Amino acid sequence: MFDHEVAVIGLGAMGSAVLYQLAKAGVDALGIDRFAPPHVQGSSHGDTRITRMAVGEGEDYVPFVVRSHAIWKELEAATGNSLLNECGALIVAPGDLKSSHHGKPDFLARTFAAAERFAIPHERLEAGQIRARFPHLSGITNDAIAYFEPGGGFVRPELCIETQLGEARRHGAHLKTDTTVLAIEAIDGGVRIETDGAAIRARRVVVCAGAWNAALLGAPFDDLLSVNRQVLHWFELERPESASEPVIIWMHGAGDSDYFYGFPPLPGEGAQKFATETYRETTTADAIDRQVLPAESAEFFRTHIARRVAGVGPRVVKAAACLYTMTPDRGFILDWHPRMKDVFVVSACSGHGFKHSAGIGETVAREVTRGGETELRPFTVSRFGR
Repeated sequence: MFDHEVAVIGLGAMGSAVLYQLAKAGVDALGIDRFAPPHVQGSSHGDTRITRMAVGEGEDYVPFVVRSHAIWKELEAATGNSLLNECGALIVAPGDLKSSHHGKPDFLARTFAAAERFAIPHERLEAGQIRARFPHLSGITNDAIAYFEPGGGFVRPELCIETQLGEARRHGAHLKTDTTVLAIEAIDGGVRIETDGAAIRARRVVVCAGAWNAALLGAPFDDLLSVNRQVLHWFELERPESASEPVIIWMHGAGDSDYFYGFPPLPGEGAQKFATETYRETTTADAIDRQVLPAESAEFFRTHIARRVAGVGPRVVKAAACLYTMTPDRGFILDWHPRMKDVFVVSACSGHGFKHSAGIGETVAREVTRGGETELRPFTVSRFGR
């Protein structure tokens, strides 16, 4: 009656992790993507993604990221691919600790609290200590406070996706790429997936389609999920590359957009990646303007990098646009569809999902095959009154 036990729609950060874990557990699983992942059309590209285990967005996320680090290390050992770089993570904020990030106005204080609760190794640095340890950060004010986590760093998103899909295939998963899902509907005991090719019937479906989720899932998700365009910038280095730099999140004002984040230069690249987050305008996955104008990079450099980071010049080596899919409270949705009982929804990552993805993939795979995952209760759609 069914073509597959479980079908996973969307094979980016979350979908590739779910498919890998299903296949590893021996489940007859199919992965579907409208492109050929890893690709640059969604939210899971750009060479690097920050990871940190003390999560200021909420302590419910910490078990996911801790498990993700372990899974990436297991995958590295199995494949020889370098996925996780624990170069350290530095979060800087004004001394009152009130700067907002991802909708949490006390983000740095929440980060310290999470580190203490979960015994995550970390340091608290005052302004003088920040300057001494990281002299290239030239704009540290006298009231600055920093959280430093030596086990933080970055992951390589494209390689993480490619590795998990490769391992999923090795464990028997089926893949349909360059295949667009047009609709899903509940049928007796399962789900029918309409594509631009043949229809597919699965006992259960996991939807990880990112910015395409709202249109595919219908109510209530079409009202809950919004999509924002985000821009990544790589600026030319004026100083030698340094492998010892941590990733940085620098909150220099009170609002969610009064901050930037950056990565250490990758070997041989000659440029350093920085970005911020903007939420002024919404878009869709199909309507997004993927061209980044030079004026956008110039404004970002003037606002965030000039006078704060030494050795980085204003010349843009490259730039890229990506998509954030947001919920009203900036949290995730990891829950069964309220109107289709055999459809599990993984969205939205709200701009802070990749570091959790491997652990979430493992948890969701257990949920759709066995059920009862208590750690998913904080992420239900019912919290929005739907």
